[in-house]
Amino acid sequence: MIRFSQRFTILAAASLFACVTPAFAQDVSIPNRDGPRPETTNGVPHIQLGLEAVPELTEVMLKQVAELSGVTLGSTRVSLPGAVGFQLNTDIILAEPDAIVGGREFAHVHPDGSLHASLEPELARAAVNAGWATPHPWADQRPGWEGFVMIYTPTTEAELDVVLQLVRGSYTYVTGLPAP
Repeated sequence: MIRFSQRFTILAAASLFACVTPAFAQDVSIPNRDGPRPETTNGVPHIQLGLEAVPELTEVMLKQVAELSGVTLGSTRVSLPGAVGFQLNTDIILAEPDAIVGGREFAHVHPDGSLHASLEPELARAAVNAGWATPHPWADQRPGWEGFVMIYTPTTEAELDVVLQLVRGSYTYVTGLPAP
């Protein structure tokens, strides 16, 4: 039988959790992507085929990612030459360390504008179902990688908005911190 003090502690913890959870919850409502999905390779290197980056959009994306707290842009540790890694500073505690592919890199953008990112698995499924992403070929081969996806190159400002929503979702999932 639960005593009053135990019940109070349980209720207080539940109330606190209910108040905190929405700040970190992943929004899985994303619009459907227009047009056909770009083709990708089935192995590693996992690359997108036939879609080129729009340099101005990539520049805007990198600027916004660099504004995330505790993120430094730099050469990738795990991808192709020319890719830019989104590195978490060492003072950021990792909420999902198994989702990190290498070092403290939670995502990276390839020279063609496509990205690899570690998303919360439900958000990854929503992104795949809505046509924004495809699972990485190794996503089912390592614990913590269930949400590791390639996000297709944004070609319009509207697409960039959704891609940035997914990158912020990756940041929040890996760090447990809200993204602006």
